[in-house]
Amino acid sequence: MSIRLGDTAPDFEQDSSEGKIQFHQWLGDSWGVLFSHPADFTPVCTTELGLTAKLKDEFAKRDVKAIALSVDAVDSHHEWIKDINEIQGCTVNFPIIADQDRSVSELYDMIHPNADNSLTVRSLFVIDPNKKVRLMITYPASTGRNFNEILRVIDSLQLTEHHKVATPGNWERGDDVVIVPSLQDEDEIKQRFPKGYKAVRPYLRMTPDPKVNWGGE
Repeated sequence: MSIRLGDTAPDFEQDSSEGKIQFHQWLGDSWGVLFSHPADFTPVCTTELGLTAKLKDEFAKRDVKAIALSVDAVDSHHEWIKDINEIQGCTVNFPIIADQDRSVSELYDMIHPNADNSLTVRSLFVIDPNKKVRLMITYPASTGRNFNEILRVIDSLQLTEHHKVATPGNWERGDDVVIVPSLQDEDEIKQRFPKGYKAVRPYLRMTPDPKVNWGGE
């Protein structure tokens, strides 16, 4: 199955380290990060899951739930979680799906035969409260993910969801943003962006970040 941006994230029911998961019900009205790892007891994955656990407060600020997946069994997940907690100095605080039958992996196209015909690659999906897929990133098994980048993209998605702006390259929360080209009404622009804007080109108009309470979530 091929998933594209804007598609409804496929629902599923599967075992996990925290019991049976009905995905859409589990997600509720929150944003979600669903990410796969090739296997339990592997070095890069151990660091990734430790990082995710340590970012709990950052995810919570953004109303994001994290959920991981591999094709290993629940018992394996539980034993591995003990290792992650000890090695990474954390407490794994999110479920890890036990996708032994690969049903979820196939549903989300997480197994790429030319990379490995049995293990999942490092796929990651950001899903919004309407269950729409808003971001997809796939890394090779040899490369760990940058979770600061995942948070940065979620910040951008949540900002641009409610303001008629886009975020430029390397944008971080609080940086200037771009007024979308479709917004041409000057009265509306003045209302939406009281701090004004700089027209670098007619199609490139920079304005201060309209979200003023980043630090107060």
